[in-house]
Amino acid sequence: MQQGSIDLEDAIDIRNINNLKLANELLKKRRKQKQARDQQMQQANIQAQAQANQETAEKAAMYEVQKQQAIADTSLQIEKGKSDFQIQQLQADGQIKKELMAQQFGYDQQLKTMDLKQMSDKEKDIEDRKDERTRIQATQQSKLIDQRKNDLLPTDFESNATPNLGGAEPPLPPPPGMMGNQGEVQLQPE
Repeated sequence: MQQGSIDLEDAIDIRNINNLKLANELLKKRRKQKQARDQQMQQANIQAQAQANQETAEKAAMYEVQKQQAIADTSLQIEKGKSDFQIQQLQADGQIKKELMAQQFGYDQQLKTMDLKQMSDKEKDIEDRKDERTRIQATQQSKLIDQRKNDLLPTDFESNATPNLGGAEPPLPPPPGMMGNQGEVQLQPE
């Protein structure tokens, strides 16, 4: 009993037997039964421990899979967020560029319109000056023809017929009585 090969109940039963041979047989039988029970218990413990270890390993593996899945989901959400942000940024940049291009187009149109108007005004000024020169030339030609027909004195076109193109004051007419009918200078008596 001190070695733990039999239980207390078995030791009591063996002491109550007076036949030594029968007591030894019972002792052997109970010892084998105890060993068988102990072995069964040990195997049950081993199986229970193995099952517990297996369940723990399965739980750890499942936890690791869940952890990896959570990490993958988080990474995917982060990448999706970055992608969405980049798309929004590209759209905003595109909108800004579109507005700038429209504004630039408007400015270019205004500049082109101003250039065309300036060129048109310049052409008009050139034509107006040309028309004025033609008118002056025609007037002078007419005066020359009149001068030849009427046998008049030569006319100085530079002094009194110059049009006021430069914005200067026209020359003052001669005082009354200084010029005759034909442009001759006559002095009046005093």
